[in-house]
Parts: sequence; C-alpha cells; structure tokens
Amino acid sequence: MLIAQLTDPHIKPRGQLAYQRVDTASYLAATVAHLNAMVPQVDLVLCTGDLTDLGLPEEYDHFLELVAPLRAPLHVIPGNHDERLAMRRAFPELDARCGDSAFLHFVLEGQPVRMIGLDTLTDGAAHGTLCPERLEWLDRRLSEAPDRQTLIFMHHPPFMTGIGHMDAINCQDGDALAAVLRHHPQVSRILCGHVHRSITLQWHGITASIAPAPAHSVALDLMPDGPSAFMMEPPTCQLHHIHADGSVVSHVSFIGAFDGPYPFYAADGTLIA
Repeated sequence: MLIAQLTDPHIKPRGQLAYQRVDTASYLAATVAHLNAMVPQVDLVLCTGDLTDLGLPEEYDHFLELVAPLRAPLHVIPGNHDERLAMRRAFPELDARCGDSAFLHFVLEGQPVRMIGLDTLTDGAAHGTLCPERLEWLDRRLSEAPDRQTLIFMHHPPFMTGIGHMDAINCQDGDALAAVLRHHPQVSRILCGHVHRSITLQWHGITASIAPAPAHSVALDLMPDGPSAFMMEPPTCQLHHIHADGSVVSHVSFIGAFDGPYPFYAADGTLIA
C-alpha cells in the first residue's frame, strides 16, 4: 500500500498569494499532477491540516477545485489555519464520519493498516490541543482493535523539534497522548504536519514524523530565539510505503521536473565510469 501525505497547502482565495509572495495554488496543482503520475499508483492521500490559510469558505472551494483531478481518495483533518464548520460544508463525508461530535476526528477501516485522524485544532489559537474528551475518544477507538496495526495522523506534532517558534505552538498535550498510547502498542506510526519540514524521531517508542510542505518551508533555524521565517525550498510531499509484513518505509518525494534518471550500468552490465 502506498500512502501519500501532503500537508499545509495554505490555499488562499483565487488570485491571492500567501504572505504576499507564495502562490500556494500553483504548488498544490503541481503536487496533484505529481501524485497522479506516480508508478506504482498512490492508494490514498492524507492531508494533515492547514488546507486553507484563513479557513474561509472560498478558500475551501478553491482547494476542492485544485484537488478535483486527484485520482486517489483524499482524507483530510484540520490544522490551526482551518475552520471546522467550513470544512464540514466542503467535505460532506466528515459529517457521516464524525456525526455530531464537536471534533473532526475519525477512523479509516478497510485498508492494510487502520488509520485514525485526530483533530488537534484549538479554537482561536495556533497551538494544538488534545483535551480529555478527545483523548478518551482515541482510547476507545484504539481499544476496539488492539490487534490491528494502526497509524495516527494529526496536524500538530506532540513533540519538540528544536525550531523554537514552532515548538511554542505544537500540540501541548503530548504527555497525555503518550499516556494513552502506552496502553496501545498496535500504534506503529504518528504522522504530523504543521512544521513544513521533514522530521523523524522515536517518541515514546513510536516512530513519529512530520511531512514537508508542497510550497514554502519553515526555515531550519535551531537557535532557541530564531525568528519566525520561511524559505522557498524545493516543494515536496511524503510517501509511506506499507509492506506486507506491516513495516512502513517513508520517502520524501520532490515535486517538479529534474534531470535524469540516468543508468549506473551500460547495456553490457559494466559500471559506467
């Protein structure tokens, strides 16, 4: 199974740029074309939050227009730049999955691995929250299938990255989440967004990662008082390849046209010197 994770597209209303300089729409369109062209084909796409920049209905309309050509099924969770009611209107399937819950979290069944999307959005703030109600919901869902390998995807990372201004607005209930997961060893991966960089670590015995963004990247500045800034690095998305034995191998996939591929070996099998 091949899962594509894209995150933080920050789509604006048509014709507008993010931060007055980033054409996020063109980057998302290029990402969709990139994913559609992949061999083998992508089985599903997870968008881990910040679909839009301000959570406006017209931004969700624009997002839907841009991802309409996507061939693989798309599943979305909110980030701190999203708005739940506008997301429900844009994605009617969220109503069926989430019911009358105040939160947009859900379980994806019927795949080689079980996947749980968590809503870490904090109303009116940039940091993430996993309140007791959300953690209780997660505990119940994990208890339903203790023998099924499970991936959790969420916007805010529950761990520190060393990028100070982003760590200040991470998921601030990481210890409480770890306490829940301690009872559920079937959770093999946690997939996050929010930081616009590719980051991987072992967190309480679980491999956790942050996917890079398809447009602007948060500047890699590990000084504790580093400024909040972004870079226009090459656009990327992340691929998670799930093998038959349940292992998950992740790759960063660069979006765009690049020179190559070139062979290492000639037709007669000799290494090209």
